[in-house]
Amino acid sequence: MKIVECVPNFSEGRDQKLLDKIAAAISAVKGVTLLDVDPGADTNRTVFTFVGDPVSVVESAFQGIKKASELIDMSKHKGAHPRMGATDVCPFVPVAGITMEECVELAKKLGIRVGDELGIPIYLYENAATKPEWRNLAEVRKGEYEALPKKMKDPYWKPDFGPQKFNKTSGATAVSAREFLIAYNINLNTRDKKKAHDLALDIREKGRFKRDKNRKILKDKDGNKIKTPGIFTHCKAVGWYIDEYKRAQISINLTNYKITPPHLVLEKVRELAIEKGIQVTGSELVGLIPKQAILDAGKFYLNKLGESIGIPESMIIDTAIQSMGLDDLGSFATNEKIIEYAIRKKDNLVNLNLTDFADELSSDSPAPGGGSVAALCSALSGALSAMVANLTFGKKGYEDFWKESNQLAEEGQKIKLESLIAIDKDTEAFYSMMAAARLPKKTNEEKKIRVESIENATKEAILIPLETLKIARDAVELAKKIARIGNKNALSDAGVAAIIANAAAKGAYLNIKINMPGIKDENFKFNVMTKAEETLNWINTLALQIEKDVKGRV
Repeated sequence: MKIVECVPNFSEGRDQKLLDKIAAAISAVKGVTLLDVDPGADTNRTVFTFVGDPVSVVESAFQGIKKASELIDMSKHKGAHPRMGATDVCPFVPVAGITMEECVELAKKLGIRVGDELGIPIYLYENAATKPEWRNLAEVRKGEYEALPKKMKDPYWKPDFGPQKFNKTSGATAVSAREFLIAYNINLNTRDKKKAHDLALDIREKGRFKRDKNRKILKDKDGNKIKTPGIFTHCKAVGWYIDEYKRAQISINLTNYKITPPHLVLEKVRELAIEKGIQVTGSELVGLIPKQAILDAGKFYLNKLGESIGIPESMIIDTAIQSMGLDDLGSFATNEKIIEYAIRKKDNLVNLNLTDFADELSSDSPAPGGGSVAALCSALSGALSAMVANLTFGKKGYEDFWKESNQLAEEGQKIKLESLIAIDKDTEAFYSMMAAARLPKKTNEEKKIRVESIENATKEAILIPLETLKIARDAVELAKKIARIGNKNALSDAGVAAIIANAAAKGAYLNIKINMPGIKDENFKFNVMTKAEETLNWINTLALQIEKDVKGRV
């Protein structure tokens, strides 16, 4: 699943009714979740944060910018924060399943549409910049709104998209793609702001001024003050005292958690603090965090403990929360703090208990059906193989297989998660087919649109069980590997993993085949059926071999 975050900044922070209208325009787009609206009266600026799939997020961003252009008059705007437009900046942030390069393309797509349809000059900055000097937002925004009339006459300031013409009410907008910013505070057992700031100077990228033994700042031959870089790149940090908590904190912005993750910063601060007689009591996440960042932290600490990382996602996250002391100042609500959890649907099939799922399955509703059950079987297969692997890792007599079993346990968890997603995707695809079939068909144009929609929806309903079939292949391969090295007391479980992976494959195949008559694209039919039959036969052969082998060994 591709998830993108968008963080537009609108030049209004005082009129709540106006902000509510912008929020309504953003939220009206299906597939987008508005996570946060943070207004500032002094800055007269509001930061909106929303997430969703790429197509929906771009549409939502456009609707927000459009509404802001209708409601905000920049000729009357005053505020403490630098700004040049009604929508001042609009960056896209890759969260999951999407690259920075793809987000740059989203920025360009939005920029073209805003420029063409709304007549607003668009400048690309940071990762999307078309000029090296425009990577720096401050350079793009130089002179702010008041400088735009002059800029619109200078060829150098020709916008990337939209007219080179002064838009008096909307100004200009800077659009980009950037990495996710994690706002993260480390709590100390002191009230001394200076001690906290001293630690901040050690870790932040720009470091501190270099001093001699008399604490005098050193200068180079040109008279410029010399700085010693800090330990971490992509790290901004200051020390402060928070009266609410009665303690000092190191306030940190991590601008690329893939290079500088919070758990590594925390470990280094713990080390430096002890040297200075200070204790780290825990840490605090401000705002949200991508799931991958907290999973990386959990796996880091599990590896330090010498424990398996092939455990359920929730347990890995619990390890991260406990190890980082993220609940030091209050409970850590995973459903609110982790982006992927905050936006997931609450009525998904995977959220039902076993009884409710079976009840729903047994009703007269056509979905969920065999496709969802096939995906459930592959999920159970991956889970069983992960269980056998975890019963092998760390156990006496299996020392030679600890490393491999740890890896296999992680593979099992991956298969489980992919399959659980497919349970709901299969049902959603069925309902999309039904929705396409209900489209109007009175005119020739309506008939054409309906036929194309049915074809596309049916293809999607085929491709999802085809993906389940591929996952089942991974599941049966995993069952074979763990049956070979796994704890002998759980050998039967490895056999069951192979059997239900085979069941998943057969179920997925039938769901592919039953939808084929509705497809007119003969190349699609041939390619998919060829691949499906080859994969099914391979899985069936291997699963039967594993079953026979396990029967002979138990």
